[in-house]
Amino acid sequence: MKISIAIFFVSMIAAKISIAQQPYRSFPQHVSYFKETILPNHVSRQTLDNAVCSFYNEWKERYIRDDCGVGQYYVWFEKTKGSKQCVSEGQGYGMIVVALMAGYDTAAKTIYDGLYRYYKSHPAKEHPQLMSWAQEKGCRNVDGSSATDGDMDIAFSLLLANKQWGNNAGIDYLHEASVMITSIMKHEINQQTYSVLLSDAVEKESRDYFDMRSSDFMPAHFKAFRNATGDLMWDKVLDNNYTLFQNLQNKYSSDAGLLPDFIQHIDRGAQPAHPRYLESRKDGLYNYNACRIPWRIATDYLLYGDQRSKIILDKINRWIRETTQNNPDNISAGYTLGGEDLKKRNYEALSFITPFAVAAMVDSKNQSWLNSLWDYIVQFKLESFDYYDNSIKMINLLLLSGNYWEP
Repeated sequence: MKISIAIFFVSMIAAKISIAQQPYRSFPQHVSYFKETILPNHVSRQTLDNAVCSFYNEWKERYIRDDCGVGQYYVWFEKTKGSKQCVSEGQGYGMIVVALMAGYDTAAKTIYDGLYRYYKSHPAKEHPQLMSWAQEKGCRNVDGSSATDGDMDIAFSLLLANKQWGNNAGIDYLHEASVMITSIMKHEINQQTYSVLLSDAVEKESRDYFDMRSSDFMPAHFKAFRNATGDLMWDKVLDNNYTLFQNLQNKYSSDAGLLPDFIQHIDRGAQPAHPRYLESRKDGLYNYNACRIPWRIATDYLLYGDQRSKIILDKINRWIRETTQNNPDNISAGYTLGGEDLKKRNYEALSFITPFAVAAMVDSKNQSWLNSLWDYIVQFKLESFDYYDNSIKMINLLLLSGNYWEP
């Protein structure tokens, strides 16, 4: 009798664990985006889903690693030069992807929780709710500062995880998200201009306090943060940054609508960063940071229908279609703000191509262009590109297939 009772309780515990592992929003979701937005319509929804799943299988096998401690996973940085093995940017990408692929990937919760444990094992030195921006071989932090974009993606992923598995699944995802979002607002948002700081290491006395990385403007994330925490300061971040971007477009890129990698002097007349401001001589051009802007801003229109998003994107869509003659093969890996190709950039870069595809989704006028972009994107093999291109492609495929949702 005692053995039977023990078996019963063990079975009940196992059943509860099994239920906790089951996602509430299994892939595919086939989200209804904002009215008048479009998906690729020359192939079936099943074909779109299959492409996402096929690429996810390859992406997961290549980039999800587990050699940094029991129960921990990280997204491999995959750089041939230098010793970095992981950056918070990639960790954020991975946590969003895995949360959205739950259901298709039956191991998604195990992997997600392992990605979460890795983030928690590598806190920023001054503000441990945030993540140290990079780790080198041996799983050691490169330094103690954060990177704002990685933190925001991680926080957003925690909101997704809360909706996928609830808060009775071993980790209180909603609490962890709220704590992290509060820290982001306090330490990674400029409290005067409400622009986004580069990291938690940028203090009021710093030369960078009124500067930002343009691709850190993630309006759909900010709306999710406001909804989760009730902090209306996120509306100020939204409003001020939309105004900032529209002003920069009008002043520096009236034809192409492009934004620079970095913006300086937001407090006294924002302008594109000077060459070698932080990363390269192209810091004031549309380069490997700003290439993410069309995806980040288009997500706001797809999920929330914010007209400010569409105003910015309509200009970019019109220009990119004209300059490429509606041929995706003509997309360059970088542009001046005037819309000219950067020299010696005649190669494919998915980090530039796929965000333009997401941007095309905001208007039915772009249907043929979007269909061409889809065909062009899915033909490329994972092994032909690096972690950055492939991870951006992975997230953008979820958007393009109608399987990205707001928490």
